[in-house]
Amino acid sequence: MPMPPAPTRIALTRQVSSAIEQCELTHVQRAPIDIGRARKQHHDYEQVLRRLGCRVETLSEEPELPDSVFVEDTAIVLEEVAVITRPGAPSRRPETASIAGALARYRKLLRIEAPGTLDGGDVLLIERTLYVGTSRRSNREAIEQLTALLAPLGYHVRPVAVRGCLHLKTAVTQVAEGRLLINPSWVDRAEFAGMRYVEVDEAEPFGANAVLLGDQVIYPTSHPRTAERLRRLGIAVHTVEMSETEKAEGGVTCCSLLFSAAGA
Repeated sequence: MPMPPAPTRIALTRQVSSAIEQCELTHVQRAPIDIGRARKQHHDYEQVLRRLGCRVETLSEEPELPDSVFVEDTAIVLEEVAVITRPGAPSRRPETASIAGALARYRKLLRIEAPGTLDGGDVLLIERTLYVGTSRRSNREAIEQLTALLAPLGYHVRPVAVRGCLHLKTAVTQVAEGRLLINPSWVDRAEFAGMRYVEVDEAEPFGANAVLLGDQVIYPTSHPRTAERLRRLGIAVHTVEMSETEKAEGGVTCCSLLFSAAGA
């Protein structure tokens, strides 16, 4: 009997806002952003997602919301549910409305409520554990709420201290089964027991942010030395230019929400 087709993987994205130069910044200096180039780079990023088997669903531009291309921060999408976050920067909280509308077609929605604040960029899912960065954007109240929401579904939520960077996934992401790409200056290895590690090149401190799709990795061209470390380990790396969204303190994970259309 033939095997059923694999569930469709969806990549939810949003067009770059014309106001992106007014974005929130914490750890990088403000620099001019070429909006046309940013949109071209974002289109190319979406094309890579398509080549790797995703159905890309692109939401319209939010011209009043400078950071709205960074959809990752607005939700955590699991197989069973989607958790709509409450971003740490007040200017970003209106971004969640349209994301909730898009996700409601696929998942039951749960929500983080005040006084909790949570950015999706602080959440790293590995199997049934959600590692959540305690950063300037995500607080203990939100972590407690997330724990209560997801415990009935069999998920474990573990707080992780982050230092020197915006989000947990600025410091660490998964690049293969059992292997993390990490900047140990910004997060401690000991937080992730049983994992193997690839350290970023010391000249590329922002190089720990990568998107893992199956056994393929999407990675920015701005960190070539770290990319070569990944390739030497046999990891398939697909590079994309992200120079303009990087000026807005964004990475490759920030610009999409990835999930199975079928859910659980």
